[in-house]
Amino acid sequence: MSDTVPNPAIAVVGSLNIDTQLSVPQLPETGTTVAASSMSSCYGGKGANQAVAACRQGASVSLIGSVGTDAGGSAYLEYLVAQGIDVSAVQPYEDTPTGRAYICVNPAGQNTIVTLPGANAYLMAERVAENIGLIEGADVVLCQLEVPVESVVYAIQTANEYGKTTILNPSPLNPEFPWGQVPIDFLIVNEKEAASLLGYFVESTAEAPTIRSQMADLGIGTLIITRGSEHTFAFSANQALKVPPPQLSVVDTVGAGDAFAGTFAVHWAQSRNLLGSLRKANIAGALATQREGAQDAIPTREEVDDFGKAPAPEPEPEPAPEESNPEYSEYSAEGAEEAPQEQIGDEPPAEEVSDLPTSDDDAEHKPQG
Repeated sequence: MSDTVPNPAIAVVGSLNIDTQLSVPQLPETGTTVAASSMSSCYGGKGANQAVAACRQGASVSLIGSVGTDAGGSAYLEYLVAQGIDVSAVQPYEDTPTGRAYICVNPAGQNTIVTLPGANAYLMAERVAENIGLIEGADVVLCQLEVPVESVVYAIQTANEYGKTTILNPSPLNPEFPWGQVPIDFLIVNEKEAASLLGYFVESTAEAPTIRSQMADLGIGTLIITRGSEHTFAFSANQALKVPPPQLSVVDTVGAGDAFAGTFAVHWAQSRNLLGSLRKANIAGALATQREGAQDAIPTREEVDDFGKAPAPEPEPEPAPEESNPEYSEYSAEGAEEAPQEQIGDEPPAEEVSDLPTSDDDAEHKPQG
């Protein structure tokens, strides 16, 4: 892994999609038809989403990917450039459309997604190799599985050779990925993906000994499991963390996981603090559920850093001379004391287990300051 850096460079190898989002009263089931109440289009794809998330957290971001030569692909690249992302390694391919995603969202903010890979399927390992300089110059290499597996494997292997931090968000899970053959520093999965990978749902940090054994077999350094509004779990060689996300009313969960991954990548590169990075990622993921769409909903660094801080006291009005009070003192907004940066609203503190509990009785966790 590379050293801590104040302004990290993040190389993202992943997908670019144009999303069509449908608001539905309930998610469709097999054999049913559901009428949508509205439709909207926006930019998405897990690769581009995570690139935007990392960029909005202050990182220098490059994206290795593919689009079509259609109007949508050209407009997408212009948009990403305006966001501050280096798209010099995004290859336009003729005779194939830019990737598409069709998303149904219910009133609770839950969604189902159908993707059409389009140009994403043409991101071959050779294309990644042509842009190896971006990996060599990065502090973190961030990948997903909406592009060919061999390209992701090549990117991670190359990053490992250069000593870069590797983060994989293996969504959607692909049975062709060679688990255990490619070391991964951080694996970020949701609870269903974790269950598919491990064979069971993780319910407690007390399961750390068993999980660590499986992580070793899978080649995972640290396993992070996001669980929606429930505590995020993280398991490393010497830590087992459960970190509460902010409890906010959900508008739309599309892109929340990508906001988490991109934010985590930046804050880990800057701090090498697992707990602090998870807290920031939890905030970003929660804030992303407050707005509709994928990239439009991703929060900025300021929004993440300011979340949960105590508001500055309002200055009291200056009393009239005849009502002056010798004990009166005016508060200054600039000098107002702030809550600790890691405080997350009124959420309970994260809990940590580092002594490898092996029974339910050992599952009491020590609060972290």
